[in-house]
Amino acid sequence: MQARRIATKAGALFFVLAVAVALLARPATAAELAILRNGFTIRHEHRLMMGTTTRLYLAADDSNFTDVPTDEITGYEKDLSLPVPVLPPANSRASIAAPSVFAKSEFAKSEPAKSVPAPPLNEVVNLASATYHLDPDLVNSVIHAESGFNAHAVSPKGARGLMQLMPGTASQLGVNDSFDPQANVTGGSRYLRELLERYDFDLVKALAAYNAGPERVEQYRGVPPFRETRAYVARIVHEYNTKKTAQEKAAKQKAASARALSKAPNKAANKAASKAPSRAQRAPKPAGTTVAVESPR
Repeated sequence: MQARRIATKAGALFFVLAVAVALLARPATAAELAILRNGFTIRHEHRLMMGTTTRLYLAADDSNFTDVPTDEITGYEKDLSLPVPVLPPANSRASIAAPSVFAKSEFAKSEPAKSVPAPPLNEVVNLASATYHLDPDLVNSVIHAESGFNAHAVSPKGARGLMQLMPGTASQLGVNDSFDPQANVTGGSRYLRELLERYDFDLVKALAAYNAGPERVEQYRGVPPFRETRAYVARIVHEYNTKKTAQEKAAKQKAASARALSKAPNKAANKAASKAPSRAQRAPKPAGTTVAVESPR
């Protein structure tokens, strides 16, 4: 019995030492942080310069990337952050013990989990907009102004993701990973809807609160006198109105074309009908209808 306890403790100590050695011997990740002129940083695995554009690859398999103007990048820094290792529970002696030969063979035979492809961004935006009764064009305009559609964007103040959620705001909205496009857009759309309801659907005030915070909007009873906030609101409103104007123009042109097509058959029929009487008048009378009338003698 005593020998078994000693063996168990020795196995646990060996496992802990092995984990520590593996972590110490592990090289730093090759990922880098591209520092942009506006203060944002973009984490990437590697990069490729293409003339005036630098392509930042966000995944090791080159499946996801973003193109950034080279002159907008001021420098690069190594991302030395390491993933947190998952250790077995401290109160479980069985989990600390070295795995058996059978466990190793079963692990070797197991198939790797298949990753589920992320849905396209337009589907994510449409779903979030429908959930919170927003116009998808408005949500896209906010994403464009906030992050330029970069899901890995980080602002100098710490806002993250497509709709630039601050950590505290993300936590209140139930967003655990702000770099997950679906979670970020869903949380940001919910927050935008709450602000619209708070300000009686005054879009200008809601956008100002999204950028500067509701406290500032209430303090100044409207858009705060901040250059950044005013430019932010003006940009989104202009882009959104431009989209709506273009859509209305296209709808009017489509309706006019439909009316023109519907009138074309009627016009042809009316023209044919108008010509029919003239042809009848020019047609000669049948001979049997002519009656000769003689004067009485």
